Amino acid sequence: MNSITFYRSEPFPLEFHKARIIQKLHLVSLERRLAAIQEAGFNTFKLSTRDVFLDMLTDSGTNAMSDNQLAAMMQADDAYAGSQSFEKLLKAVQDVLGKTYFLPTHQGRAAEHIICKILIKPGQVVPMNYHFTTALAHITEVGGTIEELLCDHALTLQSDHPFKGNIDTVKLENSIQQHGPEKIAFIRMEASTNLIGGQPFSLENLSQVRRIADRHGLKVILDASLLGENAFLIQQREAAWQHKSLGDIIQAVTSLADIVYFSARKLSSSRGGGIATNDKDTYLKMEPLIPLYEGFLTYGGISVKEIEAMAVGIYETLDPDNIRQNPEFIAFMVNGCVDKGIPMVTPPGVLGAHVDAMAFCEHIPQSQYPAGALAAAFYLCSGVRGMERGSVSSVRDENGDDIPADVELLRLALPRRVFTLSQIKYAMDRLEWLFDNRHLIGGLRFTYEPPVLRFFMGSLEPVNDWPQKLAARFRADFGGSL
Repeated sequence: MNSITFYRSEPFPLEFHKARIIQKLHLVSLERRLAAIQEAGFNTFKLSTRDVFLDMLTDSGTNAMSDNQLAAMMQADDAYAGSQSFEKLLKAVQDVLGKTYFLPTHQGRAAEHIICKILIKPGQVVPMNYHFTTALAHITEVGGTIEELLCDHALTLQSDHPFKGNIDTVKLENSIQQHGPEKIAFIRMEASTNLIGGQPFSLENLSQVRRIADRHGLKVILDASLLGENAFLIQQREAAWQHKSLGDIIQAVTSLADIVYFSARKLSSSRGGGIATNDKDTYLKMEPLIPLYEGFLTYGGISVKEIEAMAVGIYETLDPDNIRQNPEFIAFMVNGCVDKGIPMVTPPGVLGAHVDAMAFCEHIPQSQYPAGALAAAFYLCSGVRGMERGSVSSVRDENGDDIPADVELLRLALPRRVFTLSQIKYAMDRLEWLFDNRHLIGGLRFTYEPPVLRFFMGSLEPVNDWPQKLAARFRADFGGSL
């Protein structure tokens, strides 16, 4: 890994790539931003990119592709069955993830769908370090329930604990004893925990989970969508692995899981997903569902050009100069915001910089969706689209009451190799201004609420005229500036 010491400057992230194809961005006026967020129902998911300056909604499908990936796409074998492009992808999975069998799916949630249909029976429980929205939906759809067995530090948003994505192994053992192994469908580990700040787990913790699973005859399922970055933070924070390569760490992680699934939109900067395993019996049970729900076994609903790019991208997961860029940019942004007094999730994780919306907007009750309000307010003052990760992303109980989220976060995703340092500094500047004027932000309430995954297409409205007051303060402070 390249290591650079600066002569007269504090360290800052240094990119080991250059831009050769660029996409022009537009920063629309404050007045247009106010109209746009109103038209979107104060849901940043529903904004048009024509109104977005920096798109920090997600890293899913928005990571930059390499020149080698683009070149590989020109060599695609478009055969419906028996494609040589799939053979390259299978070899990449075997070489990097260490799994013999592979089923392609059109994206990560499709892999979750297949796994849940085969492995979960009604009434079974899935213990995990933390849920992801689509994982929860798929598990409950087939009659299962989840148990989140967080380590004690996981929800302490400002801390220095290096592995807040760890599962509490005492709680895990107790859960298995309480329900009985026959009621446990499998143990799910997510690398890294998306909804609580992109926090990683340690290899030691995963090893303990594996030993518990073996004692009780249970499977370990790994969501490896952010495996590369989790491996990088293991290398940085876990003493026993500091001198190991990313490839060694990735193989060590995947060797502890019976099934590895992923969204290629995250793992390999291409569109698609997949399920990898060495368990032939489970593979054969899942195999018929791929043609039924996805497409033939050698493309799984993915463009064959993307399959070529996925194969290259999986190998590029081994390149530290590729993988380090995301966590290093995130650390730069998080630490810079903390220096300005802005409440952030620490230590910095992966995927994005996460703002603690409950601390930022402590005057807004959780019933009025502070993370959603903060996402709308930040877009209004910056043109930057972030994502609410809080109670808007939660669900209602059987009585129709909101189940409050454990945390209320504004996620500012930093897709791999996309943004420049000046763009990060711009976002930090506007976030600092908003923090100084946070008393002007008000709450939201739903006006339209889909029954499932409401955060995607739901619409909200402000509880009063706070967006207009915030816009007026921005205009007073910045004059005619965008």
